[in-house]
Amino acid sequence: MAATYHSERTASPIVSGHTPLSSSATAGAVPRNNALQNRVTSVLSASYADLEIRDALTSLDTRGLQNIPATRRNLRLDVQEELIQCNGEIVQDFGMVARQLERVGAAIESLNFSCAEMRKHIGAARRETGPMLDEAKTILADRQQVDKKQRLLNAFTTHFVVSDADLAILASTAEPVNDDFFRVMTRVKKIHDDSQVLLGSENQRLGLEILEQSSRQLNAAFQKLYRWVQREFKNLDLENPQISAAIRRALRILAERPALFQNCLDFFAEARETIVSNNFYAALTGAPVDPDHPVLGKAIELSAHDPLRYISDMLAWAHSATVSEREALEVLFISEGDELAKGIQAGIESEPWSRPNDDDVLAPFNGREALSQLVDRDLTGVFRQLKQRTEQVIQSHELAALAYKISNLVTFYGPIFGNLVGDQSSLLEVLRSLSETALRSFRSIMRDNVLNLHTGLAMSPTDLAAPEFLLEALNTLTVLMKSYDTSVVTADRNQRIDGFQPVLQEALDPFLAGCENITKRLQTPNNHIFALNCLLKTRETLHQYSFADRSEELRPRIDEHECELVTVMHRWFLRESGLATLVDHVATVEDLSFSYKDPKQLASIAQQLDVFLPAATEDARTYLVQLEDKTLVRRIIEHAVESFCEDFEEVESLISQADEARGLQANGEVEEDLWLRDVFPRTGDEIRVLLS
Repeated sequence: MAATYHSERTASPIVSGHTPLSSSATAGAVPRNNALQNRVTSVLSASYADLEIRDALTSLDTRGLQNIPATRRNLRLDVQEELIQCNGEIVQDFGMVARQLERVGAAIESLNFSCAEMRKHIGAARRETGPMLDEAKTILADRQQVDKKQRLLNAFTTHFVVSDADLAILASTAEPVNDDFFRVMTRVKKIHDDSQVLLGSENQRLGLEILEQSSRQLNAAFQKLYRWVQREFKNLDLENPQISAAIRRALRILAERPALFQNCLDFFAEARETIVSNNFYAALTGAPVDPDHPVLGKAIELSAHDPLRYISDMLAWAHSATVSEREALEVLFISEGDELAKGIQAGIESEPWSRPNDDDVLAPFNGREALSQLVDRDLTGVFRQLKQRTEQVIQSHELAALAYKISNLVTFYGPIFGNLVGDQSSLLEVLRSLSETALRSFRSIMRDNVLNLHTGLAMSPTDLAAPEFLLEALNTLTVLMKSYDTSVVTADRNQRIDGFQPVLQEALDPFLAGCENITKRLQTPNNHIFALNCLLKTRETLHQYSFADRSEELRPRIDEHECELVTVMHRWFLRESGLATLVDHVATVEDLSFSYKDPKQLASIAQQLDVFLPAATEDARTYLVQLEDKTLVRRIIEHAVESFCEDFEEVESLISQADEARGLQANGEVEEDLWLRDVFPRTGDEIRVLLS
């Protein structure tokens, strides 16, 4: 709008057609034009981006004014008129505000007066009610203390005081041991533990009284529980798979008193020992202890005619009873996990005087070990009877094999019972004692048998076979090896060998020594044949079981006698064939020429050789017919034949060399009947064929 107004003002003289003013007028109008130019310059130089200018322009636009000269001339006047009207309205409004403030001031003065009057009245009332308020505060504080003490008393009574009804449940023998008893006992134990907190207060008397009272109540409860457990143990049926949960809980709680718990275990062990012993006696005799529970199966004593089965049945019954006893006691003592061990540990800590020595480090309670000890005590009576009857069987039968079988049977059951009751059990000591008793009886019987060999040692066998005492010993040894093989559970070969060596020393070595004594009295070759028969029979028997095999030990002795027999058969071949003279006295060609100048002297030897050769092998077998191992006989003859053929080849070589020497000396003019080869025509190959 200002630009339009400026353009209209500058263009108006030209539009109206007037000429420019005179020079005087122009000179007078120069300042006005300068002012106008300054105004225009100021307007043109202004920034229309200014907020104030923009607001002014916006206000003019809102008025809806037209850009005409009249409007532009009256614009200032109109604006000033509006401004004067606005100021007048503001003055009127402020007048109304002033009147309102006068009324507010009057109200405030009235309120100040009223407040001053109220302060006077309040001060007077405060002076009058001050003592009563102080007394009321004191009374309210006292009431809070009383309420606090009342709540404390109620809490103390609720926590630390046991009612007469609960005390009757806890200590009276007329009341049963049930869940209420355990509930009250648990509460009294909590009171006993919490009373120790009161000992840390300034006044310890209350804590001491509650601690003493709760201790008496707990002692009475434990005594009642102790007597109840003993009564239950008298009528406890371990055969019942559902043992009362109350007994298990009672034992867990009673474990907190180690002395009472141990007494209960002792009482239980004695009762169970009696019961199990009576059951074992009933199983032995067939007479039931309780008519309502008859004995199943036949009485064990009916098999007393078979000692091994008799002892085996007793051990089997004892093993079955041990397994049953352990399973039942596991339900009774171990089914609660380690709660029993925790109870015993807590009891030992609460009763330090129960330890053997103050300096001893107390090992933690081992439930499995205690269970094994209890089972051990329960079966003591059974094993006492078992030991007596087994020893009677051992003493009444003078049979070495039976004694050794009993020892192996008892030893076989040792690890089985060890897995049930532990390696330190007294039951294992009983079994070890029985095993040693049986072994002592075995050794004694074997030594008696050796002492009785004098008659057999004095007689030389006619058939050179193994003597009767050795055969009996080997038969007994076979039984012992079979028993040992079925009873020893270890898989270590060296242990099995070492375990059986003492048996061989008792059951075999003395008899082999007796055979050696007989061998020394026999003539060759009977002594070697007899020794080989004994050694081969022994090796054959021992070879059945690896732990008793002595092949490596017997082989040098067998080889020695075999070599001796080969030598004997070699001499027999030489003697029977007539070559012994040649082999023994002719070593060189000169010996042959000197001893047999006439070739006809060899004719008798050649004739004897021809007679011997066709039946030589059969005659040799007949010569060794008493040697029982025919394979060994054939091997001995083969070695002897080989040696004989070698000797014959040497003789044959000497004869050929002698003929060659004779031919050289006579320049080939030797008579035909003078050739040694003619009277001794056999060759080494022919000998080997005939003796093959």
